[in-house]
Amino acid sequence: MKKLIILLLPFLLNAAPKGVPEGYKLAYKQDFENADSLKDFISTDSRVWKWGKDEERGYIEHFARSKYKYKVRSPYNIALVGGVEVKDFVLFVDLQQTGKEYGHRDMCIFYNFQDRSHFYYTHIASVTDNHAHNCFIVNNKPRTKISHETTKGHKWSSKPWHNVKLVREQESGRIDIYVNDMDKPIMRATDKTFGMGRIGFGSFDDTGRISKVRLYAPKSNVSKAGDPFVDGRK
Repeated sequence: MKKLIILLLPFLLNAAPKGVPEGYKLAYKQDFENADSLKDFISTDSRVWKWGKDEERGYIEHFARSKYKYKVRSPYNIALVGGVEVKDFVLFVDLQQTGKEYGHRDMCIFYNFQDRSHFYYTHIASVTDNHAHNCFIVNNKPRTKISHETTKGHKWSSKPWHNVKLVREQESGRIDIYVNDMDKPIMRATDKTFGMGRIGFGSFDDTGRISKVRLYAPKSNVSKAGDPFVDGRK
């Protein structure tokens, strides 16, 4: 029996969690065990990102607003996973917001990222309005809300770390976001504009931490795109 458990352990550790469709494979995994994990990411401003570790986990942290100038109004603090592109996916990540409490206190997830003026992002904030706690598209013009369903806001102070799941299906346009409760989405949007692209994490202009990333997809590509933020650092 012990031998069987040992043989099965690698498969059990990499088994897809609930909510991942059949045929999806693990496309990217990051537990931030050491500072080298930062090398996976391309950020708007590397000077405001660092690696850290507490008693339970490793993480990367953005601790100040990036010195970065967007082409069209969109978030400042972005760190993209540099080497992987996906179209349809289920993403799991743990987020911690480290800033002060106010209406737009936020953390963001970026996805189907084409370039710095073409991407989606989900803004999880304390209070919802047309510029906060919604799903947005940046399509060569200032970010535009695309959510058709959202809660009144998210209480970041309710616990240190928050478990987030994001489901994306390009053909149907589905975008569903779950926080802590993996059965009931806090936001829903529908948009088919962008397909294969990179994913990332950050904030509009706040501070926070990212840990335990798991990305599942039916298909993934090695990204050959370079650094999309060069012009914004000039």
